[in-house]
Amino acid sequence: MDSVGKDCKELKHAYENCFNEWFSESFLKGKKDDPCAELFRTYQECIKKAIKEKNLNLWELQRDVLGTSSEKAAPTSKS
Repeated sequence: MDSVGKDCKELKHAYENCFNEWFSESFLKGKKDDPCAELFRTYQECIKKAIKEKNLNLWELQRDVLGTSSEKAAPTSKS
């Protein structure tokens, strides 16, 4: 899956690769250092910028909709 921001796509994949290697090769063997932390921070800043540029509200992403009256409601227009 790609990132929410097209400019963050390469960072996302680089972080995922770093994390997966660290998790399987180090963390599961008891090594707790995190060589991916700086890469994660860089990716996180990129995501925050993309979310802001797209005017996305994070609370909307976490709001329960399924099984509520909001599920079938028409979307509100953003002017």
